[in-house]
Amino acid sequence: MKLAILALAASANAFTSPSSAARPAATSLKAATATLPATVKPGVVTGDALMDLLAYAKERGFAIPAVNAVSSCGINACLEAAAKYGGPMIVQFSRGGGQFLAGKYLVKEFPDEASVAGCVAGALQVRELAKFYKVPVILHTDHCMRDWLPWFDGLLEANEDYFAKNGEPLFSSHMLDLSEDTIEDNIATCVEYLERMSKVDLLLEMELGITGGEEDGVDNSDVDSSKLYTQPEEVWQVYEALSKVPNGKFTVAAAFGNVHGVYSPGNVQLDPQILHNTQAFISEKLGGDDKKPVYFVFHGGSGSSREDIQYAIEAGTIKMNIDTDTQWSFWDGIRAYELKNRDYLQAQIGNPDGDDKPNKKYYDPRMCLRSAEEATVKRLGAAMEDLKCVNVL
Repeated sequence: MKLAILALAASANAFTSPSSAARPAATSLKAATATLPATVKPGVVTGDALMDLLAYAKERGFAIPAVNAVSSCGINACLEAAAKYGGPMIVQFSRGGGQFLAGKYLVKEFPDEASVAGCVAGALQVRELAKFYKVPVILHTDHCMRDWLPWFDGLLEANEDYFAKNGEPLFSSHMLDLSEDTIEDNIATCVEYLERMSKVDLLLEMELGITGGEEDGVDNSDVDSSKLYTQPEEVWQVYEALSKVPNGKFTVAAAFGNVHGVYSPGNVQLDPQILHNTQAFISEKLGGDDKKPVYFVFHGGSGSSREDIQYAIEAGTIKMNIDTDTQWSFWDGIRAYELKNRDYLQAQIGNPDGDDKPNKKYYDPRMCLRSAEEATVKRLGAAMEDLKCVNVL
């Protein structure tokens, strides 16, 4: 049975969201007795194992955090958090993150090639280490707009090469963000790419509607508010078209009012009710017994309330993107380390213990970077609590 997964970016829509008091109380999930599928092993999961993991998340009623990594330290923090808190993890790379992993020196001359190489290097690190952390990991790449398709093509070539040698793709999934196109052009291009990706067991995440705010070179802070939400009819268009691709596995990031970044209270009005309404609409279209036929992904999750997150999970959300909050936690770990050890970080020799005392063990970059990792692991633990993704393995 084909699995369609829809990633919705949160918003205030034409639908009226019930107040918090009016929302139905959470019910106990019969899925609570579900067990991790045997296909899901420690390490990177792809193809059928990926589908089984996402189905398990939906059945158990939890969502998996998806974290943008730009360094080996960021990757290690993701894997450590997954191992420490007992849940799966999604490690993802943006185009800019791939460029940073490759080295900014290369970007000037080879922007797309460097980004592909950086993402591949990051993916290989995850593949090499994840099995030792004994957790299942999804490898993903984030937003790719139309102007960046050469990067996307390079990633697919890397997957096809890896598939030919290993029988599975290097990554688990990739995202296309053609939300600025007409819906017809967006869907047509996604169908074309999904036909190629399905041959090597890759999942496609596409965006429908626009996530506001700014992230990693994509600035939608001044976008027309009418584009920040998606109608169920539009989601159905995507579902219907992509479902026709043999072996097609896909997600759809459809706007329901959320934005990238963290803003002052009241500036962002999330409406998870849209997810519930869309489930009902598509369920009726399909005419089956499944009342939650769609799998949702929550874009722009940093700064969202636990109430909104968990109400989205009740509608079948199985993935939430986190970037801004982990950027802050990484920096905050370094800031706290510098504050604690400031008197030992002013020179190579000389500190409160003596003018001739060396400071090497304090300014060793591994010290402040480890502090950054620890702070990020802690922040991801809080996110996993919000997502009900603790001790689910």
